[in-house]
Amino acid sequence: MVKHCGGLFARCFGQAPRWMVAAPGRVNLIGEHTDYNDGFVLPMAIERYTVIAGDRAAEGEVTLHSLTTGETARFNLRPKAERGEPAWSNYVRGVIAGFQNAKYKLQGFNAVIDSTVPFGGGLSSSAALEVAAASLLELMVGEALDPIEKALLCQKAEHDFAGVPCGIMDQFTSVLARQNHALLLDCRSRTTTTIPMTDPTITVLIINTNVRHKLADGEYAKRRAQCGIAAQAMKVPSLRDATKGILSSSRSRIEPIPFRRARHVITENERTRQAARAIRNADWPRVGELMYASHASLREDYEVSCPELDAVVEIAQSIGENEGVIGCRMTGAGFGGCAVSLVKTEAVPFITRKISELYERKIGTQATIFSSRPAAGARVLS
Repeated sequence: MVKHCGGLFARCFGQAPRWMVAAPGRVNLIGEHTDYNDGFVLPMAIERYTVIAGDRAAEGEVTLHSLTTGETARFNLRPKAERGEPAWSNYVRGVIAGFQNAKYKLQGFNAVIDSTVPFGGGLSSSAALEVAAASLLELMVGEALDPIEKALLCQKAEHDFAGVPCGIMDQFTSVLARQNHALLLDCRSRTTTTIPMTDPTITVLIINTNVRHKLADGEYAKRRAQCGIAAQAMKVPSLRDATKGILSSSRSRIEPIPFRRARHVITENERTRQAARAIRNADWPRVGELMYASHASLREDYEVSCPELDAVVEIAQSIGENEGVIGCRMTGAGFGGCAVSLVKTEAVPFITRKISELYERKIGTQATIFSSRPAAGARVLS
């Protein structure tokens, strides 16, 4: 991919790129819809990347070509970057605006973008693009941002230019991830604890349902609002501060739907911290239990699963630990996208084949399945 991206840049712009950068997607092992509630998440970067090849161009002129979509965006960043078409370019435009707001002097540039992060699969293709763009701009201005400032700048780009009120997990993981480690991220304090995942007998398997239901984005915003309603009813700053006891004693003041949303977040925070301890102790059966419990909570209380994701998890459970499946759950915002499973490395070919066959038989479409080791965060390639 790197060679292809650089070669296309040379064909498009008549010279080799000055810079090449890469930023990974991520998969969240557990801790879903907790990040925007100041809670805990346990993601890892995956070995799927967005790569950008770039070089300076005429003053103020920006040309972005995406190999993924085949589209080209052209715009001027004077006096400042603004939203525009095609839609994917807004992730880059937002990052440019963030640098401009931070008083960095930017000139025009040309870029070719390629990616192996599945789009719309819940593996954070948007954050990979934002963080790769920020990494390119760091090279252009000759100054590395503080990593947390960089992640927050990219998050703000998604809020302001893509209109998605995401939490901090995606961008933090793409920037800060370490190879062979998961990140236990406290979304309130923005502190991370690295959790070693070096056991060669355990593999992370990612199952993309290749389904994306259209209601996803609107439902995300709706759930965020419902969490706020529940927190207000419990008189806590956010659901991070709530406990099962507080929730129970406040039940009469909370409508049934916000109550269930809060119950998911409160119990998911507990599961996430427990899973981090279990992974550190190589207590894989316990990790599996927590993953299945997480999926059940997302399905019943948070209502962000869908038949395709439920089918993957049910198939994984039917294969069971004796044949190599430790645990499985949906990952990402929901309503389609991916499930994540921990499996025994020796059983990966069998499990991949079995899930693929049973999913197609049950749903009628094919899933895309791949494995990944925990990968490193964004880096400069050349």
